Amino acid sequence: MLFGGRPDVVGIAREALEFAMEAAEDSHPNEYLGLLRGTPATEFDVGPDDGYVVTDVLMVPGTETNPVSATFNSSQVPNDMRNVGSVHSHPNGVLAPSDADRATFGRGDVHIILGAPYDPNSWRAFDNEGEPRTLDVYDVPLPEPESFFDFTQEDIDEEL
Repeated sequence: MLFGGRPDVVGIAREALEFAMEAAEDSHPNEYLGLLRGTPATEFDVGPDDGYVVTDVLMVPGTETNPVSATFNSSQVPNDMRNVGSVHSHPNGVLAPSDADRATFGRGDVHIILGAPYDPNSWRAFDNEGEPRTLDVYDVPLPEPESFFDFTQEDIDEEL
């Protein structure tokens, strides 16, 4: 367990990793930057009972990118207990965190760097200190997207 008792990230859904790779490739030659959201591993019957699997890659509105950096305004980051880290690309293919990367790794349990040519072997995971870590890839179904407007008249009546 990391960060005050919050469960560790035990893996990433293959579809989430593939989405991030495609987004990074589409952003090339600029960097790509996104946030990672996790789902309890118990929902997939994988990993330890108290871990998370990365299932979502979020793009933050207003993200600015160029060939050597990507940034976003932290006020645009959703306040979500399921945020577990970040993902960004290095268009030059270097799969190691820079000093600037390490400075941003403080929030979250796992940080993924993707690199050209954006194939299944072109990524590495790091902990919040910037040290390499293992991150298993799972073939699990992604959860249905949540919607703010996902309610029925019965839900409204129950609230009243």
